[in-house]
Amino acid sequence: MFGYITVNREELKIKEEKAYQSYYCGLCHALHMRHGRAGQLTLTYDMTFLVILLNALYEQTMMEKNGRCLMHPVNRHHIRWNDMTLYCADMNIMLAYYNLLDDWQDDRNFTRYAAAKALAKQCWRVCEAYPRQSRAVKGYMKALGECERDRSDNIELAACLTGRMLAEIFVRNEDEWAADLRQMGFFLGKFIYLMDAYEDVDGDIKKGSYNPLGFMREREDFDSECQGILMMQMAECCRAFERLPIVEDAGILRNILYSGVWVKFASVYNKRNKAGENE
Repeated sequence: MFGYITVNREELKIKEEKAYQSYYCGLCHALHMRHGRAGQLTLTYDMTFLVILLNALYEQTMMEKNGRCLMHPVNRHHIRWNDMTLYCADMNIMLAYYNLLDDWQDDRNFTRYAAAKALAKQCWRVCEAYPRQSRAVKGYMKALGECERDRSDNIELAACLTGRMLAEIFVRNEDEWAADLRQMGFFLGKFIYLMDAYEDVDGDIKKGSYNPLGFMREREDFDSECQGILMMQMAECCRAFERLPIVEDAGILRNILYSGVWVKFASVYNKRNKAGENE
């Protein structure tokens, strides 16, 4: 489900691209330090966004170094991380574990089950350390399963479940910024769920799998209607973001929120419509 909250690299300045990559490498580094090689494989762009957001908001001192990794053994990379990176690494593990379990339950894919088993011990440690976030994720998985079994055509129902879960992930500290962070997480969560449904709708219909957008698919204006729904979620997310006192890396964050999230939508839209022209 995750992987939609990323940058539009073509619109980034060179300095911003280097900074973004250093946060991405920092999260990868933190996952390895805390959760081993298996944890490192769960790295997502979504949590990289949260690293940058929380770092810009709380302005904690960064630890920095240059290093190599298994994926890029030849070239050295600039790596930066702090306590917010470690928090996001833990959240990344918890989300990855339950996402893998969900895939196993849906498709009985043993590869996904094995991957989940490899993360189980690390996930339980994270759940013990962050009970509020853990309750949100576990409650979300249970409620989403019920929603999928009921095959509800209420678009808001399942999307709001994802939103409420991610809202708790976005809040590390209960402070004066918690309300706006929750709003950002809530509407980003809805966007992620609906974007995932938009991308998978044709495949889900063929397989007979649940998709809340399935009942809309035959509409002539399906793509534009979906885009409008997604734009409403991002408008509310951006409204909360602009209330936060963020200066550092604001250009990267705005790139993601106002441009990067639409790169995948454009890719799916173009692929679907090109396929339709060739039929």
